[in-house]
Amino acid sequence: MQLRPLASVTVNLKPPVMVGPGPFGVRVFIEVCDGVIESDAEAIGLRPFTGKVLPGGGDWALLGADGWCRLDVRTLFETSDGATIYAQFPGIIEWTDDVALALAQGQGTDFGDQYFRVTPTLETGDANYNWVNQSVFVGEGRFIDGFGLNYRMFLVG
Repeated sequence: MQLRPLASVTVNLKPPVMVGPGPFGVRVFIEVCDGVIESDAEAIGLRPFTGKVLPGGGDWALLGADGWCRLDVRTLFETSDGATIYAQFPGIIEWTDDVALALAQGQGTDFGDQYFRVTPTLETGDANYNWVNQSVFVGEGRFIDGFGLNYRMFLVG
């Protein structure tokens, strides 16, 4: 098994909406404004899917008392040739004091500053990108300056 670099996804986010504490932790909703996806799939013999992240998706995150944030991201990509790809990103972030401080100050983090991993699932009805329906992906994330995220996605081969 190997990890093959596939794409970079960068999203700009709206301010969080606090749902508040509940039986499983503190629920927060963070809406996606827009973003870009830049694929290097051609380098590994697949059709690249460069394009944009459409507005309206979001993360229904759950901040646990254990210091971890569980992600439930759902969004749409629109490729430069007009295909739509649904993306779901479950994942987990270690919510350290350094991460909280960086976000409060509007500063980014680097990959590896915190444990920030996702297991994206992609789905499309476009025959040109049918390969995403039968592929397994993993990724790592980081926060970017302002209020946004950047993910590096890998194809599990």
